[in-house]
Amino acid sequence: MARTKLCGLGTETDVRAAVDAGADALGFITDVDVDTPREVAPERAADLAASVPPLVTTVAVTIPDSVDAAVDVADRVDPDALQIHGEFGPDEVRAIRDRAGVDVIVALGADDPDRARDLDGVADALLVDSLTDEGAGGTGETHDWAATRELREALSTPLVLAGGLTPENVGAAVETVDPFAVDVASGVERDDEPGRKDHDALAAFVREATRPTGTA
Repeated sequence: MARTKLCGLGTETDVRAAVDAGADALGFITDVDVDTPREVAPERAADLAASVPPLVTTVAVTIPDSVDAAVDVADRVDPDALQIHGEFGPDEVRAIRDRAGVDVIVALGADDPDRARDLDGVADALLVDSLTDEGAGGTGETHDWAATRELREALSTPLVLAGGLTPENVGAAVETVDPFAVDVASGVERDDEPGRKDHDALAAFVREATRPTGTA
C-alpha cells in the first residue's frame, strides 16, 4: 500500500477535500519559473500549509535557481518537506537539507536513472516523474513503470512515483512499481477550472492507491 501526496493545491476548499480524502501529504507549488495555474505565492503557500492538521505532511514544491533560493522558500513557507526541481548535485542537496532543516525530496526525470543513483542516500526521497524540458512536473504523461520498478529496487532512498497518474491507473502503477508513495496533480483536476481539484477524484485516487494489492 503506497502513501499518497496530492499536489498543486491552491484553495482552502481543495486543502480540506484532500485532507478528508485521507492523503498523507499535500503539495503547494510556489516560486517556479514555469507557467502553471497551480502556482501560489510563498505567503499563500504558507497560509495553506498552516491550515493543514497535524499528522498530514506539508510539502513546498519549487524550482529554485540556487541553494539560497531553495532555503528561502523553506523559510517563507515553513513546510514539513521541500520538493526541489532542478539540476542539484549531492553536495547542494546536502546543503539544502542542512540549512533548511526539513526533509528534501528531489524530483528527477524517469529517463535519468544515473542521477537517481547519484542522489541515493542523500535526499530524503526521490520523486520520479515525467518532466518537461524545464524540469517541471504536471505533464499528465506516464513513463515506463517497469523500468521505474527496477530503479526502485536498486535504491535505498524511498521512491515517490509521479507522472500521468489518475484514479483509473494508480492501482496498476502501485502494483507494478511498489513505490513508497504516489504523487498526483493534473490527474485529479476539474475540466472547467484549470488548477482546481475535483474532490471526487481526490477521494478516488487515495482509495485506489491504498487498495490492498490483488483486490478490485
